[in-house]
Amino acid sequence: MHRSTLPAVLFVFGLLTVSKAERFTGPWNLDRLRIAPEAVWGKQTNLVQEVFYEGEPYQGKLTRIFAYYGRPNGGEGPLPAMLLVHGGGGKAFPKWAEHWAKRGYVALAMDTAGHGPEGRLPDGGPDQTDKTKLGDFADGQANEMWTYHAVAAVIRGHSLLASRKEVDANRIGVTGISWGGYLTCIVAGLDDRLKVAVPVYGCGFLHENSVWLKPNFAAMTEAQRTRWVNHFDPSKYLRGVECPILFLNGSNDFAYPMDSYQKSYRLVQGPMTLSLRIGLPHGHIWTFPEVDAFVDSVLQKGEPLAKLDSMTIKDGMATATFSARIPVVKAELHFTSDTGAWQKRVWKTVPAELQNDAVKAKLPADRPLVCFLSVTDQREVLVSTAHQELD
Repeated sequence: MHRSTLPAVLFVFGLLTVSKAERFTGPWNLDRLRIAPEAVWGKQTNLVQEVFYEGEPYQGKLTRIFAYYGRPNGGEGPLPAMLLVHGGGGKAFPKWAEHWAKRGYVALAMDTAGHGPEGRLPDGGPDQTDKTKLGDFADGQANEMWTYHAVAAVIRGHSLLASRKEVDANRIGVTGISWGGYLTCIVAGLDDRLKVAVPVYGCGFLHENSVWLKPNFAAMTEAQRTRWVNHFDPSKYLRGVECPILFLNGSNDFAYPMDSYQKSYRLVQGPMTLSLRIGLPHGHIWTFPEVDAFVDSVLQKGEPLAKLDSMTIKDGMATATFSARIPVVKAELHFTSDTGAWQKRVWKTVPAELQNDAVKAKLPADRPLVCFLSVTDQREVLVSTAHQELD
C-alpha cells in the first residue's frame, strides 16, 4: 500500500441554518444579480465555447464579462453545472471548463479581472491589483472595488447557467482557487440557489493572518480596515452558507494560514467538509479527486467521502470514529511541534491504527503539539479530523 499524497478531508455537520432575513448581503443587489444576463456567444472549440455576458457598471460605464462555457458531448439533459472561479494572476481557463464537461457537467469558467480571450477588454471591470482589491474606498463606493465586481460576475454567471435549457437549475455548484476560493466563500454565503461549494485555499480573516497582513492591512487605518472587513472579508458571509461546502487547503499555504482557515470553516452552520493536505502546493490546480468526488456526491448521487467524527484526546491517545461507503484502507496521524508562522512549521506523518470503525494513534510527548487524524479509502480519497493544538 503506497503512501497517498491526496488531501485530508473532514466532514462536520451543523444543525443550524441562517434565515434569508438574517443573511448578510453586503453591498450587492441580489435580486438584480439573479436575473439572467444578456449574453453574446462566440466561437466553439471541441467542448468549450466563448461567451460574453453583462457585468456591473464600473466608473459609470457598462461592462462585459468573458467566460468559457463547457458542455458534454451527447447525453440527456438537464445536466448538473459548475461555476469555476480563477485566482490571482489567473484567467478564464478553457481546460478547466473542459475538465468538468468531460465529467458530464456544464461548466462556466469566467474571468473576474476585466480580461477577454486576447487580453484586457475595453469594457471590462477592474483588474486584480492591490488597489482594487485592498485599497481604501469611501462609504457608498464599494461598487468600485474588485471584490464587488468579481462576486457579481460569479452570481450573474450562476443566473446565466440556470437559464440554459441544458442545465438543471437545481443542480449548480461553485468552486474557486486562491482568490477564487476567497470569492467562493462569499458567493456561497450570498447565493442560496447553490447546491455545493468548494473553496480551494481561499478563506476569511485575512486581516488577522494572511500573506496580505503586513503589506496591506497593517498599513490601513482602523477605519479603513474595518470598512474593508465589513464589506469584503468572507468572515462576514460564511454564516450564510447552507449548501454542503468543502474547504481544501495545504498545511503550509503561503497565503491562507491554518489559523485563519480554521476560524473560517468554524463559521459554517450547515454541512461542512474540511480538506487539509500536508505540504500542498499553491497554484491553479483543478484535478483534486476530493473536489470531484465531493461535487459528484451532491450533484450526481455519487459515493460520498468517508465521514470521520471529531478527534478526542485522552491518556496520550488520539481517537476518532468513522463511517464509510467505500472501504477504508489506511489511517494516519499528522503532527507538528513547531510554533510560529504556520507557513514555516514542519509536519510529520506516521501510521495510525484502524480498529473496526475507529482510528487511533499514540501522540508524541512533545508539547506544544498540533495534530489531526486521517483515513484513506480505496479511491485514495482522504478524510480527516480538524487539527487540535495541545499546550
